[in-house]
Amino acid sequence: MNPNRETTESHFTMNILLVYLHRIYSFKTVMENILYTPKAKALELPRVAFHTLGCKLNFSETATIARDFNPKQYQRVDFDSPAEVYVINTCSVTENADKRLKGLVKKVLKQNPKGFVAVIGCYAQLQPEEIASLEGVDLVLGATEKFKLNDYLHDLTKKEQGEIHSCEIEAANFYESSYSLSDRTRAFLKVQDGCDYKCTYCTIPQARGISRSDTLENVLTNAQKIADSGLQEIVLTGVNIGDYGKGEFGNKKHEHTFLELITALDTLESINRIRISSIEPNLVNNEIISFVAQSRRFVPHFHIPLQSGSDKILKSMKRRYLSSLYTNRITQIKEELPDACIGADVIVGYPGETEEDFLDTYHFLNSSEVSYLHVFTYSERPNTEAAVMEGEVDSATRSKRSKMLRALSVKKRRAFYESQLGKTHTVLFEGENKEGYITGFTENYVKVRTPWNPSLVNTLHPITLKEIDEEGYVRFAFLN
Repeated sequence: MNPNRETTESHFTMNILLVYLHRIYSFKTVMENILYTPKAKALELPRVAFHTLGCKLNFSETATIARDFNPKQYQRVDFDSPAEVYVINTCSVTENADKRLKGLVKKVLKQNPKGFVAVIGCYAQLQPEEIASLEGVDLVLGATEKFKLNDYLHDLTKKEQGEIHSCEIEAANFYESSYSLSDRTRAFLKVQDGCDYKCTYCTIPQARGISRSDTLENVLTNAQKIADSGLQEIVLTGVNIGDYGKGEFGNKKHEHTFLELITALDTLESINRIRISSIEPNLVNNEIISFVAQSRRFVPHFHIPLQSGSDKILKSMKRRYLSSLYTNRITQIKEELPDACIGADVIVGYPGETEEDFLDTYHFLNSSEVSYLHVFTYSERPNTEAAVMEGEVDSATRSKRSKMLRALSVKKRRAFYESQLGKTHTVLFEGENKEGYITGFTENYVKVRTPWNPSLVNTLHPITLKEIDEEGYVRFAFLN
């Protein structure tokens, strides 16, 4: 055997090994650079996802709770994504609250069977034991504890039984400020919480406690923070915002009135639009209507709960007005703001509601200048007066009445839109691409759309309303 040949072959083999080792080392270096970037390190953090059921107030509180999660400790992800922590903020007003919650818990456990599920909010305050017994729920936090969610997340292992932290509702007498910034065009700003009214069908006082308010100074500070973020519109939210001004810890003295609040907000030069989310008919007085009519920032849109057009039913519900006062409010709004949009809440199937009572409601709304309806089918709630009243309305009748009023709402919204055709308004465009279209709302809540153009997002434009398309949106022309 030729020793020189053996040496040559050994050198050749060694060179090949060195080449491969170099390639492996280079690959390892590249992978380390990829795996240990800040983005990759973020993937190592526990992922947290939030979902909100119910009202604008809930959305503002979810957003505030989410901001408390340190981005160095948690990675925020979409609720439809796998996560280590899922937070569900619940509602006690929305129909079928229990079914919706069960569906959401099943959904997230499919995404991550080991995901830690925390349920917070109104329904969690009212039915903590029921929620804690749901398979997959690990933590239940009531009215006051929800704002301390972070304190309960030291151990993210799944629990056999949900852990409950829920106070007596009498302890919910202090105020927690909240506002949302998650929407790309508008923010929900909480100004008030709780309710002192005793409506017979409602669980909100049991879920949120007594009426209490943020300070005027703090509201203005939060409004400025929202403006500084670049959003164009603020929506004022609360349980009973017309009752604004009552202090913490049971102080019933109004430090400021709702009129004083909106007067102060109107001076903010940095925000373009302010919208009042919902206000009771007995509290939206003539002074408030007149102020909105001449305001530089408050838009001509009111949402005023009616609940029933039958005075008999309104009295049974312990509402603080009769249908005549509601009519007076609508009349004054339309006299001072002819193009104002007016929404109404209405409940059908309340105990003792006869066919005549329902028709009183239907005809009252049909003849009024209300622009649209939010229709709620009455459902019995534990620990409410109405739940034990006589005169139960069967489910089929409730469903039929609901369908009739929903159809009336469609008719009234279209009539309102038709009344605005040919008029000039200002639209604020939304941030979502909906099947190739961008949508937006005028100041008086007419929903418009045009082909998608991302440069329009979160911008205001004067337009002329032209026609209603086949899907009920209003088409328009830009003004130069």
